[in-house]
Amino acid sequence: MLSRLARCVSSACISRATRQVVNGHGKRRLPAVPVVPYARGHQTLATATSSLPVVGATPVVRHARTLERERLLQVEWEDGSCSLYPFTWLRDNCQCPLCTLQSAQARSLPLAQLDVHTGVDSVQVTENNKVSVIWPDQHSSEFDPNWLKKRCFSPEARQARQEELFLNEREYWDSGLRIPTANFEEVLHDDKAALDWLLALRRVGIVYLKGAPVEQGQVARLSERIGYLRLTFYGHTWQVQDKPMANNVAYTSGKLSLHTDYPALHHPPGVQFLHCLAQAREGGESEVVDGFHMAELLRRRDPEAFHALTTLRVDFTDTGADYCDFCVQSKNHIIDLDHVGRVDRINYNNATRDSVLDFPLDKVQHFYASLKAYVELMTQPENMVTYSMEPGDLVTFDNWRLLHGRRDYLSDAHSRRHLEGAYLDWDEVMSRLRILRKAVHGDN
Repeated sequence: MLSRLARCVSSACISRATRQVVNGHGKRRLPAVPVVPYARGHQTLATATSSLPVVGATPVVRHARTLERERLLQVEWEDGSCSLYPFTWLRDNCQCPLCTLQSAQARSLPLAQLDVHTGVDSVQVTENNKVSVIWPDQHSSEFDPNWLKKRCFSPEARQARQEELFLNEREYWDSGLRIPTANFEEVLHDDKAALDWLLALRRVGIVYLKGAPVEQGQVARLSERIGYLRLTFYGHTWQVQDKPMANNVAYTSGKLSLHTDYPALHHPPGVQFLHCLAQAREGGESEVVDGFHMAELLRRRDPEAFHALTTLRVDFTDTGADYCDFCVQSKNHIIDLDHVGRVDRINYNNATRDSVLDFPLDKVQHFYASLKAYVELMTQPENMVTYSMEPGDLVTFDNWRLLHGRRDYLSDAHSRRHLEGAYLDWDEVMSRLRILRKAVHGDN
């Protein structure tokens, strides 16, 4: 029975470009992510987002029938493919006003009232190309073909839908990256420019915005384009300057080694904005590296080190006073993986890595060797991008993916380096991205 059902689910459900790779044992393998051969400098957002999928035409239902023994609804599409949907899932997701609060697109059918063993009384394709189901209690449900096709249960369709929802594909890069660049005011006022910005931020991990006014408050302005800022112990926004009695190593003129911000939190901010208000007389160049790419290199070159950094939980701490007084403590993997083994987040800041090391004694040396191997990969010149911000430049980047640093600098009374920073979470950023995508492209 399973082989017959498998044959029914055609790969035509999605485009060839988004198919899931399966090895000979039926297990999923992660697709290789290429290092992008960018030239140095900057690239347009159109270049960075040119490979995004195009929304297709509405699928046409050729036939729909029930498979009673399997308790599945089979939908045959005009292109020759077919999809299978469990009866229980269909009943649970009835889109009628009694079962779904239309104004919120939220389920109102209580699970306690769901018959998880329901059958189907009848099914037909309506004149307007929808699939109509009558249930044994004579309740009727009607399903739109686009809605159904996107929720096909084939591995290919499921992967395509997850990619559409979460945009997990990344373009890895090294020192040859041309940072995608856009105009600050266009991003603020044009939906297409804002969408391109966020798509590039998700795919490449860093986008440069030029032409912001050289005054405080621009990171807050930009955040309003998305939703709201992430409040932390350093405030809604924070001023990166050389300060006496600094409560953070960033507030000095010394070199900052490559790091992600705030691994001392269990849920570090996902996105960071930095706006240059004044640059140092000498030095202060910014450095960034693709932490995901470096993690994949480590996975290939030193699997034992990769295993250590993805399984050992490291203590981080941050203590002081700013927006309010704080004493935070976390335990994070240096490299987080998602449910399918993809690199999902980097948590590393040497300054706030705690002296507490909650490992068995025999794992301590191996941890240090593993972390050193990862850091050495990051700091190789061929893997790092260096750039210098000028007043009015605003850089936006993925704090879960990029490690960023800064060279030391010299300031004086006439050229005191000053950046204003802010954080957002990926939930807010992805929310705005989906809203903009629907506004620009009409995606469902």
